[in-house]
Amino acid sequence: MTKQSVNVTPPNDDWLNAKVASKEYPNKTDIINDLIRREREREEKFKTLKAAIEKGLTSDMTEDNVLDIMQRVEKRMIENGALPDSSRG
Repeated sequence: MTKQSVNVTPPNDDWLNAKVASKEYPNKTDIINDLIRREREREEKFKTLKAAIEKGLTSDMTEDNVLDIMQRVEKRMIENGALPDSSRG
């Protein structure tokens, strides 16, 4: 693991200390790593969404209605694990 030195503002330090004090995280390092991991995931989702939008803008028009499109998207999200399958008990 690479050691880094990070300066934070007093309000951010207070927030970090509160997270550790509440036992939500064992230390500030874990908080920073979790924040970075979440940001990396958010960026990846954004890239995926942006690529899908760009693909959609360059694709042909469809005769499908909004409900049909939403159902296809929901099915695809269930299949790839991004959405729980509500039809299963």
